Amino acid sequence: MSSHTPEPLPAAAVPPPGQTGVTEPAAPDAPEGGNRVLHEILSSSWLVSLLAIVLALILGGLLIAAADPDVQAAAGYFFSRPGDLLSAAWSAVSEAYAALFAGAIFDPRAATFARAIRPLTETLTVATPLILAGLGLGIGFRAGLFNIGAQGQIILGGIFAGYIGFAFDLPPGLHLLLCVLGAALGGALWAGIAGVLKARTGAHEVIVTIMLNNIAVYLVAYLLSLDAFQRPGSNNPVSPPIPDSAAYPLLLGSGYRLHVGFLVAIAAAVFTWWLMERSTIGFRFRAVGSNPHAARTAGISVNSTYIWVMLTAGAFAGLAGSAQVLGTERVLTAGVAASYGFDAITVALLGRSKPLGTVFAGILFGALRAGGVVMQARTGTPIDIVLVVQSLIVLFIAAPPLVRSVFRLPSPDTPRAPKPVVPVAAKEVSA
Repeated sequence: MSSHTPEPLPAAAVPPPGQTGVTEPAAPDAPEGGNRVLHEILSSSWLVSLLAIVLALILGGLLIAAADPDVQAAAGYFFSRPGDLLSAAWSAVSEAYAALFAGAIFDPRAATFARAIRPLTETLTVATPLILAGLGLGIGFRAGLFNIGAQGQIILGGIFAGYIGFAFDLPPGLHLLLCVLGAALGGALWAGIAGVLKARTGAHEVIVTIMLNNIAVYLVAYLLSLDAFQRPGSNNPVSPPIPDSAAYPLLLGSGYRLHVGFLVAIAAAVFTWWLMERSTIGFRFRAVGSNPHAARTAGISVNSTYIWVMLTAGAFAGLAGSAQVLGTERVLTAGVAASYGFDAITVALLGRSKPLGTVFAGILFGALRAGGVVMQARTGTPIDIVLVVQSLIVLFIAAPPLVRSVFRLPSPDTPRAPKPVVPVAAKEVSA
């Protein structure tokens, strides 16, 4: 009996995948669930992010026009004089956005140059905690953790920084340094709780950080009712003022609120770039975020990486709390975090979790916050429209396919048609 080896089928006879009747399993390293959505958001192009902002401003302009009384009046006789409606709408939108620019960047109506540039300094002041918290959240996003606990971490950072500031009498320089380190420690410890629970029990970081946010809100309210945190002679929930030895120095003098905390935010962005792009621990963060299964196979401890990611992210958010307590407010209150922790989520997503992008996104949101007040005061436009614009940015950033479909952009997953291969002989004949 002779052995015969069957010849392989020609390429044309081999059925393509999916037509054999056997369903192929999904790739084990493909992101699943929320990680897949997060990966799609972070992998979108800069053009998509920019167009998301433009689209949000366009829709915001429509809302501004709809809320304007002159536009509403002109709409009543639109069919007889349609030009009046268009003119009123253009005036309402242009004046509102001009006031927004004047309140956020440069005020041409100001009497002096010092007053004219004050809006820009206010924008940078508001952007400082957004940048710091956004950097921390961005680190978590790139590591595959959807950390939304910056709100509570800012509060804990503010508690630690504030208490060290008003409870101790230390030399200048040393006092400020200890306050800043305390803020980073407070935020890191609070975020570390979620990291440990994630690593040890598999608890989802979204649920844990939401609960920690609520706990932090009630914790600071309770502490401000104690004698150790309450201002002497006052029943209001406010701490004693932060002394000059523990406060961030002002950068441009007493006429502006911009403080050294902004330089801390810029330094934190540079450090984040080095950490994520040049250090070994940053490589581990990115490896776990890209493919935890492959990272574990390569010998990386995924669970310990989760803990370090949360500690690092919390430290940055704690520094955002120090910017509020030691710089802008110089006092600890129950509203120390405002809504910075939630806005920082959008800042991190808009900046694609990259340091430079986060800085620019933080400045953009700082401009919207600072300019919205002036827009309302000068034009009567409701400041809630600024919140709507921010929410629309969140919506469009979270849905890159929607932005691409509006502007008719090709999907990055669409394969390009291969270029035709011209034989060498054909090239010689044509030559």
